[in-house]
Amino acid sequence: MEPTSIEIRPLVTPGELQACVELQQETWGEAFSDLVPGSILKVSQRIGGVALGAFDASGAMLGFVFGLTGVERGEIVHWSDMLAVRPEARNLGIGRKLKEQQRRIVRELGATVIYWTFDPLVARNAHLNFNRLGVRLVEYAEDMYGITDSTLHGSLPTDRLIVAWPTEEQECRLRRADAERASASADARESPIVTSEWIGTAASASILPHCVRIAIPTDVEPLLAIPSDQAGHWRQRVRRAMQWTLARGYTVRGFQLDEAAQRGYYLMTKSPRLTPANHHA
Repeated sequence: MEPTSIEIRPLVTPGELQACVELQQETWGEAFSDLVPGSILKVSQRIGGVALGAFDASGAMLGFVFGLTGVERGEIVHWSDMLAVRPEARNLGIGRKLKEQQRRIVRELGATVIYWTFDPLVARNAHLNFNRLGVRLVEYAEDMYGITDSTLHGSLPTDRLIVAWPTEEQECRLRRADAERASASADARESPIVTSEWIGTAASASILPHCVRIAIPTDVEPLLAIPSDQAGHWRQRVRRAMQWTLARGYTVRGFQLDEAAQRGYYLMTKSPRLTPANHHA
């Protein structure tokens, strides 16, 4: 499939709206009670909401994004509520294309920022959000949606990172460049990994390092697909590490993938200064 043949357009016809509902069921499970019905997908677009689909040359839906526009402290903002891409259509940049079109639409409405949440255990989403889109972290929300009936959530507490994405491209470009520098820096590669043991040692330190890492699996989905103590251990481990570092002034600068180690790493810094990496020709 050629990425250039993929069309991003609003969901309009009854068939397109129903295809979106069916893709939600395929993604989150048929029993998922938070499905957005076709009627809401349709009427929300009349008052600033966004419901976009990605379609191949035959008209089949490959992915969608849905969000609502509102007001936060007098400013127009947008909340991107759902994004899904069919497994066979991933790695074609569809998720990014959907988000970019969503951003163009809400920027024309006067929105300054787009918010959304994602599971901090999902490495591919962390990579997309921080490295490719240029979001900033707003909050770590513990069990934001409660235990859901979605097969995708693995009966775990739904801890989420709330992120903000500026609608102006210049700010996003600066954030993407900063994430790239952070990932390439020697400081990031050599920084300590936050574990319970490390926290116990660091608690008595007078000075904390300006860069630390939080590890997650590169592919958590198989752990969520079946009841597993391992998935629960990862949730608790990342929750404690995130809450501890954020409480001490750290924030996410970027995200690293280490396929060989089957780990991803959130790069958490207190200082904007990172040592440049040494490059060899």
